[in-house]
Amino acid sequence: MRVVIQRVFESSVSVENKQIAKIGKGMLIFVAVEDTDTDGDIEWLSNKIVNLRIFDDENGVMNKSVLDVGQEILVVSQFTLFASTKKGNRPSYLRASVPNISLPMYKKFVQVLESKLGKPIPQGEFGALMNVSIQNDGPTTIIIDTKLKE
Repeated sequence: MRVVIQRVFESSVSVENKQIAKIGKGMLIFVAVEDTDTDGDIEWLSNKIVNLRIFDDENGVMNKSVLDVGQEILVVSQFTLFASTKKGNRPSYLRASVPNISLPMYKKFVQVLESKLGKPIPQGEFGALMNVSIQNDGPTTIIIDTKLKE
């Protein structure tokens, strides 16, 4: 699994000009699934996300997690995170899982995050053409890949 996490002041998702999800301060998480991902990847990644210290403490130092500050998470599926641009100019998405594999993994990822966060997580619409509005905070953007574990 690969995620791009953006710390945001607010973020929302619209499909066909209708807003379907919105958060205030917190994290916007774009997520992509590949065929080799497992429940272990979901567990490791969700633990990493909720404990990631990217929010400021009282001294303005990024030292608090989303759990510490009680902020929100918005999750959006984005298979293009596995784009390969090695050959030519048209990206290849062969590493991204097909929907019958990625959708159940995506749903489980959201469920595990919800249980760790202790509240529902708004989300985009899997497979839809979405407009994502982002008001970055920082900007702070973190990329995590479960295969690299860096």
